[in-house]
Parts: sequence; structure tokens; C-alpha cells
Amino acid sequence: MEHLRVLLVDDEPLLLESLEIILSLQGIEIAGTASDGNAALEVLAREECSIALVDLNMKGMGGIELIGRMKAEYPQVKILVLTTFYDDKSITQAIAGGADGYLLKDSGKDAILGAIGQIAGGRNVIDNRVMQRLAALVGGSREAALPDGMTEREKEICSLLARGLTNRQISEALFISEGTVKNYISSIYEKTGIHDRAKLVAEMNR
Repeated sequence: MEHLRVLLVDDEPLLLESLEIILSLQGIEIAGTASDGNAALEVLAREECSIALVDLNMKGMGGIELIGRMKAEYPQVKILVLTTFYDDKSITQAIAGGADGYLLKDSGKDAILGAIGQIAGGRNVIDNRVMQRLAALVGGSREAALPDGMTEREKEICSLLARGLTNRQISEALFISEGTVKNYISSIYEKTGIHDRAKLVAEMNR
């Protein structure tokens, strides 16, 4: 694994200690540890960092707010959510906020190390259980605002667009290429008569 500097953000001291040991044994440098979002931003202000492992539910500034702040202030830092929560709201807010990966804490050492490697290489990583929740969200999407003639795949993509996912995140969630996602979105533009992504999302969320 290439040289990485990782920031660990979690309010469980034992977990932080365990992650430090696991990553250090793999030659991954720990840029710092933090127990909430504010402390994480303080570390980022003084330390170079490649990837941040971020819990969602923390006292003080939580993970969702931290993800938004990091993407605005430190866009070069990749974010891997590492949490016990995979409810609909947590998943959609984290991914729409810009998280590059979403893994559950019980995934195990190998899965965590694998996810770090994949994210460092520019790929998105989403836990299978989280993928199932995303699929359920897509399946239960509202279709009232969609015109007749929309294919099932186009409806799925509309649902993910409405939740703020990027083309890349949609491609990862549906296991199709970004080029294919762009083609579907072009078709959606034609069928809806809306040729602006922000306006389309607003229409989906009416």
C-alpha cells in the first residue's frame, strides 16, 4: 500500500487505539486522532492527511457536519465513514455530503484495510449492507414527478440524483460505468424537458 497518512475520528478511545495499531502494522502513518469534528479540523489545520476515517455519531460536531466541512476546506482528503449506523438518513446524508466510502465497524480488519486501499486508489467503497439499503431506497422512491415512458433504470437514477449523489457515486451504487450514467441522465433530460441537474433534483424533491 502506498504511503498514506490517516486521520482517525471517533469518540470511542478503545476503537481509536485498535485502529492505530492495525494501521500502523501495515505501514500506514497516523496523522492524528480526534474524538469529534472540531478536534478533527484542528488536526487537519496542522497535519497533512490522505484519508480520514470518520464515525457519524459523536458528541460535539458529528460526522455528517464534519464531512461537509472537510469537503469544503480540505477537498483533497478522502473520507471513509466507519460507523455502526446504516439507517436511510445516515447513508444518504453521508454519501450526498461527499463521503468516498461507507463501511460498518463490524466489517473486520481486512475489509477496513481493503477499503482504505481502494479509496486511496480513487475508488468509492460501499458496504454490502449499505448497498442493500440504497437499493431499498431506490425501490421505494416516489415516482409522481416522473413522466410516462421512463425506464426502471432511469427511475433508479432519478431517485439517486434526488438524494444528491454524484455520477460517480451512482455508478458505484448501480454497478455501471460513469459514461452509462451520463447517457441515462441525457435521456432523462430529454424525457423530462429539464436540462439542468439542479432543476431536475428540485423537481424530484417537490
